[in-house]
Amino acid sequence: MGFTPMDTSAIPHDAVPDRGIGVVDYDPRWRADFARLNIEWLERWFVVEPIDREVLSDPETHILAGGGQVLFAIDATGRALGTVALLHEGDGVYELTKMAVDPAARGRGIGRMLMQGALRTFRSLGGRELFLESSSKLAPAIALYESVGFVHHPAPRPGSHYARADVYMVWEPAHG
Repeated sequence: MGFTPMDTSAIPHDAVPDRGIGVVDYDPRWRADFARLNIEWLERWFVVEPIDREVLSDPETHILAGGGQVLFAIDATGRALGTVALLHEGDGVYELTKMAVDPAARGRGIGRMLMQGALRTFRSLGGRELFLESSSKLAPAIALYESVGFVHHPAPRPGSHYARADVYMVWEPAHG
């Protein structure tokens, strides 16, 4: 995918990120950032669960090897400001997961930029279903998901991978 320049047309004017920010595919140099960015918000709002530590410490095995993708929002100096992953569940079904933005960079449209990158990547992979699990405590994230076409659904299976998850959403592009 390489460096994708920012399209700011769908971002509120008060949330336009710096022009030097782009979305890039996974590179091992950002492995520690993948963990750092996610552990920050998990520790702030919840608790880091064993499955979190397992996935965050080895995204190559737990996300990439199964056909998933990890994206980063990178500034002009190569610093990771945010991340998001698409976990391939099989048969064209992907979970949007591990989305995080550095606290110092929040409110600048980077989450929306990552979301747009994830949706582009999902389409390029020929995915047939994209879902996410989240928490009702994360109102700004839920609002972002809703704004791009994620719709609330009952969870299709009992329980979740995560104790914190009480929201299940499926991407329905006609709603975005």
